[in-house]
Amino acid sequence: MNQLFGKYSFRQQVFSEDSRQKFDACYPEQSRVLDHNMLSHELLTLEALAQLGTVLPGKSVEYNPGDLPVGIRPEDVPDNGMTIGDTIRLIDRSASWAVLKNIEQVPEYEALLISLLAEIRPILERKTGQMLKPQGFIFVSSPDAVTPYHFDPEHNILLQLRGEKWMTTFPAGNARFAADEIHEGYHLGGPRNLVWQDDFEAEGTKHHLTPGKAIFVPVMAPHHVRNGPEPSISLSITWRSDWSFEEADARAFNGWLRKRGITPEAPGRFPARNRAKALGWRVLRKIGVAG
Repeated sequence: MNQLFGKYSFRQQVFSEDSRQKFDACYPEQSRVLDHNMLSHELLTLEALAQLGTVLPGKSVEYNPGDLPVGIRPEDVPDNGMTIGDTIRLIDRSASWAVLKNIEQVPEYEALLISLLAEIRPILERKTGQMLKPQGFIFVSSPDAVTPYHFDPEHNILLQLRGEKWMTTFPAGNARFAADEIHEGYHLGGPRNLVWQDDFEAEGTKHHLTPGKAIFVPVMAPHHVRNGPEPSISLSITWRSDWSFEEADARAFNGWLRKRGITPEAPGRFPARNRAKALGWRVLRKIGVAG
């Protein structure tokens, strides 16, 4: 892998003091647009990303047609008929959407990810404790491509590097936009795409992302994305916390209870902790009766 990507250096500060203050004000529960100054990087060119897509394990690469409806089910998403390398190299005309997952599997990309997270680590650890499981994801999208309505289990900052997109976010933990049963099913191994209703759109917050802009997205905050008229490259830097793992385990425990005819109360959002239910789920897993 080193032969593919070689050595690089990146010591420029990406998040200004103003951006870090804005992040401090919104973390961990409010979506907010931030500024960044990483507009180019040798590891983030189309050719470098095409090469990255070929060396990552197959499970770490996802790509499909980009002309999808917002509310499509994962099992209904078709193949685009191309390789990942060609999908990325021809992204301006391949009408596709691609994501390279867990880029930290490649040392050069791991170093890039950790350098970015280091700038905000003191802020996030003061609020949600130790930064856990840092991961990076790169999204390459054709003009007008759609990322369907979904949520993610990580704390997430997405940096827009090329092109523009509109991300519409919805409040995390609000059962109107993601029912408790959907949360529970996801944490028991189900899909992360959500049930979309057209009347949701008017209640979301639409964020315009251009190069030099980033957005913080809270844990399990529903959102969907529509790309602009040019190809787009975005870098997502993510991490977990004890708080986020407790919320996830509490959701799984609630799903276990619901399967047994009990209607449980939803876990509390930050700063509430969900230690009792999380511990219950961890015990069930340890003794082999979870599920």
